Parts: sequence; C-alpha cells; structure tokens
Amino acid sequence: MKIETTKMSSRGQIVIPQNLREEINADEGTTFVVMVSGDTLILKKVEIPSKEKLIQQLKELAKEGNKKATAAGIKESDVVDIVHRFRKQKAHESNSRH
Repeated sequence: MKIETTKMSSRGQIVIPQNLREEINADEGTTFVVMVSGDTLILKKVEIPSKEKLIQQLKELAKEGNKKATAAGIKESDVVDIVHRFRKQKAHESNSRH
C-alpha cells in the first residue's frame, strides 16, 4: 500500500497525487464511491458502463432470457398471465403473514 499526503482546499477539494492516479488508471471524470467510518474516508474507483455498453449488456440478457423461456415452453403471450398469477400469490402470502 502506498501512502501520500494531501490537503483539502477551501472548497472541499482534495488532489489525489499523480503517481496514485496513474497506479489506478484514474483521469479527469473518473467516478469514485466515497465511504466514511469515523475519521477515515475511503475512495473506491467505480466503472460506470457507457450507454452503448449497457444497451449491449441488456440485449445479451434479453437473449439469454428468451433462450430460457423457449426451453421452458413459455411464449411471450404467456408473460402477462404469469406476472398476474405471481403477484396474486405474493399478495396472498403477504396477507397470510399478517
């Protein structure tokens, strides 16, 4: 673990030293999650997919879902009925617990 020091500006900004930015491949616009515990702050770099990548991932997910539905014998026209039955079942289970 590398340790560096930095100071916060009057606007609450902190500079991440260049050698640490390079080590984690962070540049302008990099997104971080900020966590706090007592007097300790933790920055975690997070990757946010581009719109194009997200659309591609959703298409792949839909394709896989279609394969599984076809293998299970479920047609698109069956989906509304399945959802209604599932919601009715969940409502019944919820009412049974109270």
